[in-house]
Amino acid sequence: MPVLSASYYNYRNLTNETISLLSKEIFFVGENGQGKSNLLESIYYSAYGSSFRTHTDAEIVKKGENSFSVRTMYKDEAESTNTISVIFENGKKRIEKNGKRIQDRKELVNTMPCVLFCHDDLDFVVGEPERRRFFIDQSLSMYDVMYIDVMRRYKRILKSRNISLKEQHYEMLDAYDLQLAQNGIEIERKRRDAIFQFNQIFGKLYEEITGIDGLAIKYEPSWKINESLIPNMDEILSVLQSKREMDKVIGTTMSGPHRDRIRFIRHDENFIPEASTGQRRLIAILLRMAQALFYTQAVGKKPILLMDDVLLELDPDKRQNVTLHLPEYDQLFCTFLPGEPYERYQHSTTKVFEIANGKWKLKEAIK
Repeated sequence: MPVLSASYYNYRNLTNETISLLSKEIFFVGENGQGKSNLLESIYYSAYGSSFRTHTDAEIVKKGENSFSVRTMYKDEAESTNTISVIFENGKKRIEKNGKRIQDRKELVNTMPCVLFCHDDLDFVVGEPERRRFFIDQSLSMYDVMYIDVMRRYKRILKSRNISLKEQHYEMLDAYDLQLAQNGIEIERKRRDAIFQFNQIFGKLYEEITGIDGLAIKYEPSWKINESLIPNMDEILSVLQSKREMDKVIGTTMSGPHRDRIRFIRHDENFIPEASTGQRRLIAILLRMAQALFYTQAVGKKPILLMDDVLLELDPDKRQNVTLHLPEYDQLFCTFLPGEPYERYQHSTTKVFEIANGKWKLKEAIK
Protein backbone atom coordinates (compact mmCIF):
# COMPACT_ATOMS: atom_id res chain seq x y z
CA MET A 1 0.00 0.00 0.00
CA PRO A 2 2.52 2.62 -1.16
CA VAL A 3 1.94 6.29 -0.43
CA LEU A 4 1.66 8.10 -3.75
CA SER A 5 1.51 11.75 -2.75
CA ALA A 6 0.62 14.21 -0.01
CA SER A 7 -0.97 17.65 -0.39
CA TYR A 8 -0.67 20.33 2.29
CA TYR A 9 -2.58 23.43 3.29
CA ASN A 10 -1.34 25.46 6.26
CA TYR A 11 0.35 22.36 7.78
CA ARG A 12 3.02 23.57 10.23
CA ASN A 13 5.80 25.21 8.20
CA LEU A 14 5.34 23.18 5.00
CA THR A 15 4.70 24.75 1.62
CA ASN A 16 1.07 24.57 0.42
CA GLU A 17 1.65 22.17 -2.44
CA THR A 18 1.78 18.47 -3.35
CA ILE A 19 4.82 16.21 -3.00
CA SER A 20 5.12 12.97 -4.98
CA LEU A 21 6.06 10.05 -2.71
CA LEU A 22 5.95 7.14 -5.15
CA SER A 23 9.15 5.23 -4.43
CA LYS A 24 10.18 2.26 -2.28
CA GLU A 25 12.61 4.39 -0.26
CA ILE A 26 12.37 8.15 0.27
CA PHE A 27 14.96 10.20 2.16
CA PHE A 28 14.41 13.73 3.44
CA VAL A 29 17.71 15.56 3.96
CA GLY A 30 18.06 18.94 5.63
CA GLU A 31 19.13 20.92 8.66
CA ASN A 32 17.12 20.84 11.87
CA GLY A 33 13.91 22.87 11.90
CA GLN A 34 13.42 22.84 8.12
CA GLY A 35 10.39 20.53 7.92
CA LYS A 36 11.75 16.97 7.62
CA SER A 37 9.89 15.64 10.65
CA ASN A 38 6.74 17.50 9.56
CA LEU A 39 6.63 15.40 6.42
CA LEU A 40 6.86 12.17 8.42
CA GLU A 41 4.30 13.52 10.87
CA SER A 42 1.81 14.21 8.07
CA ILE A 43 2.07 10.63 6.77
CA TYR A 44 1.56 9.30 10.30
CA TYR A 45 -1.32 11.74 10.80
CA SER A 46 -3.03 10.40 7.68
CA ALA A 47 -2.48 6.81 8.82
CA TYR A 48 -3.86 7.19 12.36
CA GLY A 49 -5.68 10.51 12.51
CA SER A 50 -3.37 11.86 15.21
CA SER A 51 0.14 13.28 15.55
CA PHE A 52 3.09 11.58 17.22
CA ARG A 53 4.45 14.97 18.29
CA THR A 54 1.47 16.60 20.00
CA HIS A 55 -1.94 15.76 21.42
CA THR A 56 -3.27 19.19 20.45
CA ASP A 57 -4.32 19.49 16.81
CA ALA A 58 -4.24 23.30 16.95
CA GLU A 59 -0.45 23.13 17.39
CA ILE A 60 -0.12 21.68 13.88
CA VAL A 61 -1.56 24.78 12.21
CA LYS A 62 0.97 27.02 10.50
CA LYS A 63 1.77 30.16 12.48
CA GLY A 64 -0.63 32.97 11.64
CA GLU A 65 -3.34 30.62 10.32
CA ASN A 66 -6.35 28.99 12.02
CA SER A 67 -6.90 25.84 9.96
CA PHE A 68 -4.97 23.15 8.11
CA SER A 69 -5.48 20.07 5.97
CA VAL A 70 -3.42 17.21 4.63
CA ARG A 71 -4.58 14.93 1.82
CA THR A 72 -2.72 11.70 1.16
CA MET A 73 -3.12 9.35 -1.78
CA TYR A 74 -2.14 5.69 -1.52
CA LYS A 75 -2.70 2.37 -3.27
CA ASP A 76 -4.33 -0.57 -1.52
CA GLU A 77 -3.63 -4.27 -2.05
CA ALA A 78 -5.96 -4.32 -5.06
CA GLU A 79 -3.89 -1.51 -6.60
CA SER A 80 -6.82 0.89 -6.31
CA THR A 81 -5.99 4.51 -5.54
CA ASN A 82 -7.49 5.84 -2.29
CA THR A 83 -7.37 9.13 -0.42
CA ILE A 84 -7.27 10.09 3.24
CA SER A 85 -8.02 13.70 4.11
CA VAL A 86 -7.66 15.29 7.53
CA ILE A 87 -9.16 18.76 7.88
CA PHE A 88 -8.90 20.94 10.98
CA GLU A 89 -11.00 24.10 11.06
CA ASN A 90 -13.01 26.03 13.63
CA GLY A 91 -11.28 24.02 16.34
CA LYS A 92 -12.63 20.68 15.05
CA LYS A 93 -11.06 17.81 13.14
CA ARG A 94 -12.68 15.91 10.28
CA ILE A 95 -11.25 12.75 8.71
CA GLU A 96 -12.42 11.47 5.32
CA LYS A 97 -11.58 8.30 3.42
CA ASN A 98 -12.35 8.48 -0.28
CA GLY A 99 -14.61 11.44 0.45
CA LYS A 100 -16.64 9.66 3.13
CA ARG A 101 -16.42 10.95 6.67
CA ILE A 102 -14.89 8.61 9.26
CA GLN A 103 -16.64 8.70 12.62
CA ASP A 104 -14.04 6.77 14.61
CA ARG A 105 -10.25 6.73 14.12
CA LYS A 106 -10.26 2.95 14.58
CA GLU A 107 -11.73 2.79 11.05
CA LEU A 108 -8.24 3.73 9.84
CA VAL A 109 -6.68 0.58 11.32
CA ASN A 110 -4.84 -1.37 8.60
CA THR A 111 -5.40 1.41 6.05
CA MET A 112 -1.85 2.76 5.95
CA PRO A 113 -0.01 0.86 8.72
CA CYS A 114 3.02 2.86 9.84
CA VAL A 115 5.76 1.99 12.31
CA LEU A 116 7.45 5.11 13.61
CA PHE A 117 11.07 5.29 14.82
CA CYS A 118 11.81 8.52 16.69
CA HIS A 119 13.91 9.91 19.55
CA ASP A 120 11.04 9.69 22.06
CA ASP A 121 11.07 5.88 21.70
CA LEU A 122 13.77 5.90 24.36
CA ASP A 123 10.90 6.38 26.83
CA PHE A 124 9.86 2.78 26.12
CA VAL A 125 13.18 1.71 27.65
CA VAL A 126 13.94 4.19 30.44
CA GLY A 127 10.64 6.04 30.90
CA GLU A 128 7.71 5.44 33.21
CA PRO A 129 5.94 2.03 33.19
CA GLU A 130 3.01 3.69 31.42
CA ARG A 131 5.18 4.19 28.33
CA ARG A 132 6.04 0.50 28.04
CA ARG A 133 2.37 -0.42 28.43
CA PHE A 134 1.58 2.12 25.73
CA PHE A 135 4.04 0.48 23.34
CA ILE A 136 2.48 -2.97 23.73
CA ASP A 137 -1.03 -1.53 23.49
CA GLN A 138 -0.06 0.39 20.36
CA SER A 139 1.39 -2.77 18.79
CA LEU A 140 -1.89 -4.59 19.37
CA SER A 141 -4.05 -1.66 18.27
CA MET A 142 -2.30 -1.50 14.89
CA TYR A 143 -4.38 -4.44 13.68
CA ASP A 144 -6.80 -5.53 16.43
CA VAL A 145 -9.94 -3.38 16.51
CA MET A 146 -11.36 -5.54 19.30
CA TYR A 147 -8.41 -4.60 21.49
CA ILE A 148 -9.10 -0.92 20.90
CA ASP A 149 -12.68 -1.49 22.06
CA VAL A 150 -11.74 -3.44 25.20
CA MET A 151 -9.14 -0.82 26.17
CA ARG A 152 -11.68 1.95 25.78
CA ARG A 153 -14.20 0.08 27.93
CA TYR A 154 -11.60 -0.63 30.59
CA LYS A 155 -10.48 3.02 30.76
CA ARG A 156 -14.07 4.23 30.93
CA ILE A 157 -14.90 1.85 33.80
CA LEU A 158 -11.64 2.68 35.59
CA LYS A 159 -12.42 6.40 35.38
CA SER A 160 -15.90 5.85 36.85
CA ARG A 161 -14.52 3.67 39.64
CA ASN A 162 -11.88 6.27 40.52
CA ILE A 163 -14.50 9.03 40.63
CA SER A 164 -16.57 6.91 43.02
CA LEU A 165 -13.54 6.39 45.25
CA LYS A 166 -12.62 10.07 45.30
CA GLU A 167 -16.19 11.16 46.00
CA GLN A 168 -16.65 8.34 48.53
CA HIS A 169 -19.68 6.94 46.68
CA TYR A 170 -18.92 3.28 47.31
CA GLU A 171 -22.29 1.72 46.45
CA MET A 172 -21.27 1.10 42.79
CA LEU A 173 -17.87 -0.50 43.48
CA ASP A 174 -19.12 -4.09 43.23
CA ALA A 175 -20.58 -3.41 39.77
CA TYR A 176 -17.44 -1.59 38.63
CA ASP A 177 -15.22 -4.42 39.93
CA LEU A 178 -17.14 -6.96 37.87
CA GLN A 179 -16.80 -4.91 34.66
CA LEU A 180 -13.18 -4.05 35.39
CA ALA A 181 -12.35 -7.73 35.85
CA GLN A 182 -14.17 -8.80 32.68
CA ASN A 183 -12.29 -6.35 30.48
CA GLY A 184 -9.02 -6.57 32.41
CA ILE A 185 -8.80 -10.34 31.85
CA GLU A 186 -8.99 -9.78 28.08
CA ILE A 187 -6.31 -7.07 28.20
CA GLU A 188 -3.98 -9.28 30.21
CA ARG A 189 -4.52 -12.21 27.87
CA LYS A 190 -3.73 -10.17 24.77
CA ARG A 191 -0.71 -8.51 26.38
CA ARG A 192 0.68 -11.89 27.46
CA ASP A 193 0.27 -13.26 23.92
CA ALA A 194 1.84 -10.16 22.36
CA ILE A 195 4.88 -10.18 24.64
CA PHE A 196 5.36 -13.90 24.05
CA GLN A 197 5.42 -13.24 20.29
CA PHE A 198 7.74 -10.24 20.76
CA ASN A 199 10.23 -12.39 22.64
CA GLN A 200 10.50 -14.71 19.64
CA ILE A 201 11.67 -11.68 17.62
CA PHE A 202 13.28 -9.14 19.94
CA GLY A 203 15.99 -11.21 21.68
CA LYS A 204 17.11 -12.72 18.38
CA LEU A 205 17.46 -9.28 16.79
CA TYR A 206 19.50 -7.98 19.72
CA GLU A 207 21.83 -10.97 19.60
CA GLU A 208 22.32 -10.72 15.83
CA ILE A 209 23.26 -7.04 16.04
CA THR A 210 25.27 -6.98 19.31
CA GLY A 211 26.38 -10.57 19.88
CA ILE A 212 24.77 -10.48 23.34
CA ASP A 213 22.28 -13.25 23.99
CA GLY A 214 19.54 -13.79 26.55
CA LEU A 215 17.80 -10.40 26.41
CA ALA A 216 14.03 -10.68 26.83
CA ILE A 217 10.91 -8.71 27.70
CA LYS A 218 9.26 -9.72 30.96
CA TYR A 219 5.58 -9.08 31.64
CA GLU A 220 4.56 -8.59 35.27
CA PRO A 221 0.77 -8.25 35.46
CA SER A 222 -0.72 -6.38 38.41
CA TRP A 223 -3.28 -9.15 38.98
CA LYS A 224 -0.60 -11.75 39.55
CA ILE A 225 -2.03 -14.96 40.98
CA ASN A 226 0.13 -17.45 39.10
CA GLU A 227 3.32 -16.75 37.13
CA SER A 228 2.12 -18.46 33.96
CA LEU A 229 -1.68 -18.50 34.17
CA ILE A 230 -4.24 -15.78 33.56
CA PRO A 231 -6.36 -15.37 36.71
CA ASN A 232 -10.07 -16.15 36.52
CA MET A 233 -12.92 -13.82 37.45
CA ASP A 234 -13.22 -15.02 41.03
CA GLU A 235 -9.50 -14.58 41.66
CA ILE A 236 -9.49 -11.03 40.26
CA LEU A 237 -12.58 -10.04 42.20
CA SER A 238 -10.90 -11.36 45.32
CA VAL A 239 -7.82 -9.22 44.63
CA LEU A 240 -9.95 -6.11 44.06
CA GLN A 241 -11.86 -6.79 47.26
CA SER A 242 -8.67 -7.27 49.28
CA LYS A 243 -7.31 -3.91 48.06
CA ARG A 244 -10.56 -1.97 48.37
CA GLU A 245 -9.78 -0.37 51.73
CA MET A 246 -6.43 0.87 50.42
CA ASP A 247 -8.17 2.16 47.28
CA LYS A 248 -10.59 4.10 49.46
CA VAL A 249 -7.79 5.68 51.47
CA ILE A 250 -5.75 6.66 48.41
CA GLY A 251 -8.79 7.53 46.28
CA THR A 252 -7.75 5.56 43.21
CA THR A 253 -7.64 1.99 41.88
CA MET A 254 -4.30 0.45 42.81
CA SER A 255 -4.49 -2.81 40.85
CA GLY A 256 -5.33 -3.82 37.30
CA PRO A 257 -3.79 -3.71 33.79
CA HIS A 258 -3.19 0.04 34.20
CA ARG A 259 -0.60 -0.97 36.84
CA ASP A 260 1.11 -3.74 34.84
CA ARG A 261 4.91 -3.70 34.63
CA ILE A 262 7.10 -4.56 31.64
CA ARG A 263 10.85 -5.01 32.09
CA PHE A 264 13.89 -5.90 30.01
CA ILE A 265 15.82 -8.76 31.57
CA ARG A 266 18.87 -10.83 30.76
CA HIS A 267 19.34 -14.15 32.52
CA ASP A 268 16.63 -13.16 35.04
CA GLU A 269 18.39 -9.88 35.93
CA ASN A 270 17.06 -6.38 35.19
CA PHE A 271 19.15 -5.27 32.20
CA ILE A 272 18.45 -1.55 31.84
CA PRO A 273 20.20 -0.16 34.99
CA GLU A 274 23.51 -1.60 33.77
CA ALA A 275 22.99 -0.85 30.06
CA SER A 276 24.97 1.90 28.36
CA THR A 277 23.29 4.83 26.63
CA GLY A 278 24.05 3.22 23.28
CA GLN A 279 22.52 -0.09 24.36
CA ARG A 280 19.38 1.65 25.57
CA ARG A 281 19.02 3.55 22.31
CA LEU A 282 19.54 0.34 20.34
CA ILE A 283 16.86 -1.46 22.38
CA ALA A 284 14.41 1.35 21.53
CA ILE A 285 15.12 0.93 17.82
CA LEU A 286 14.86 -2.86 18.01
CA LEU A 287 11.48 -2.56 19.71
CA ARG A 288 10.21 -0.73 16.65
CA MET A 289 11.77 -3.32 14.34
CA ALA A 290 10.07 -6.06 16.37
CA GLN A 291 6.80 -4.10 16.17
CA ALA A 292 7.00 -4.13 12.37
CA LEU A 293 7.76 -7.87 12.29
CA PHE A 294 4.98 -8.54 14.83
CA TYR A 295 2.51 -6.68 12.62
CA THR A 296 3.56 -8.60 9.50
CA GLN A 297 3.25 -11.94 11.29
CA ALA A 298 -0.21 -11.00 12.58
CA VAL A 299 -1.78 -9.80 9.32
CA GLY A 300 0.56 -10.88 6.52
CA LYS A 301 1.17 -7.29 5.35
CA LYS A 302 4.31 -5.19 5.30
CA PRO A 303 4.11 -1.80 7.07
CA ILE A 304 5.44 1.61 6.13
CA LEU A 305 8.53 2.53 8.16
CA LEU A 306 9.04 6.15 9.27
CA MET A 307 12.52 6.78 10.68
CA ASP A 308 13.04 10.24 12.14
CA ASP A 309 16.74 10.97 12.77
CA VAL A 310 17.28 7.77 14.77
CA LEU A 311 20.31 6.26 13.02
CA LEU A 312 22.72 9.11 13.79
CA GLU A 313 22.57 8.22 17.51
CA LEU A 314 24.24 4.85 16.87
CA ASP A 315 27.90 4.21 16.22
CA PRO A 316 28.73 3.43 12.54
CA ASP A 317 28.90 -0.36 12.98
CA LYS A 318 25.57 -0.56 14.81
CA ARG A 319 24.01 1.78 12.27
CA GLN A 320 25.09 -0.46 9.41
CA ASN A 321 23.89 -3.55 11.27
CA VAL A 322 20.47 -2.04 11.94
CA THR A 323 19.95 -1.13 8.28
CA LEU A 324 20.93 -4.66 7.24
CA HIS A 325 18.36 -6.15 9.65
CA LEU A 326 15.45 -3.82 8.92
CA PRO A 327 12.22 -5.81 8.57
CA GLU A 328 10.54 -6.02 5.19
CA TYR A 329 8.56 -2.89 4.46
CA ASP A 330 6.12 -1.56 1.93
CA GLN A 331 7.86 1.82 1.98
CA LEU A 332 10.66 3.44 3.96
CA PHE A 333 10.80 7.15 4.82
CA CYS A 334 13.96 8.43 6.56
CA THR A 335 15.18 11.84 7.67
CA PHE A 336 18.88 12.76 7.69
CA LEU A 337 21.05 15.73 8.47
CA PRO A 338 23.19 16.90 5.52
CA GLY A 339 26.41 15.53 6.99
CA GLU A 340 25.11 12.00 7.52
CA PRO A 341 26.31 9.27 5.12
CA TYR A 342 22.82 8.52 3.81
CA GLU A 343 24.31 7.57 0.44
CA ARG A 344 25.35 4.23 2.03
CA TYR A 345 21.69 3.31 2.43
CA GLN A 346 20.49 4.48 -0.98
CA HIS A 347 19.34 2.24 -3.82
CA SER A 348 19.10 3.15 -7.48
CA THR A 349 15.39 3.91 -7.10
CA THR A 350 15.63 5.86 -3.83
CA LYS A 351 14.19 9.37 -3.97
CA VAL A 352 16.17 11.96 -2.04
CA PHE A 353 14.55 15.30 -1.24
CA GLU A 354 16.50 18.26 0.06
CA ILE A 355 14.32 20.11 2.61
CA ALA A 356 14.76 23.80 3.45
CA ASN A 357 12.25 26.28 4.88
CA GLY A 358 9.37 23.86 4.41
CA LYS A 359 10.13 23.39 0.70
CA TRP A 360 11.47 20.30 -1.02
CA LYS A 361 13.75 19.72 -3.99
CA LEU A 362 14.30 16.31 -5.57
CA LYS A 363 17.92 15.31 -5.98
CA GLU A 364 18.98 13.29 -8.97
CA ALA A 365 18.90 9.53 -8.31
CA ILE A 366 22.04 7.37 -8.29
CA LYS A 367 23.02 6.22 -11.75
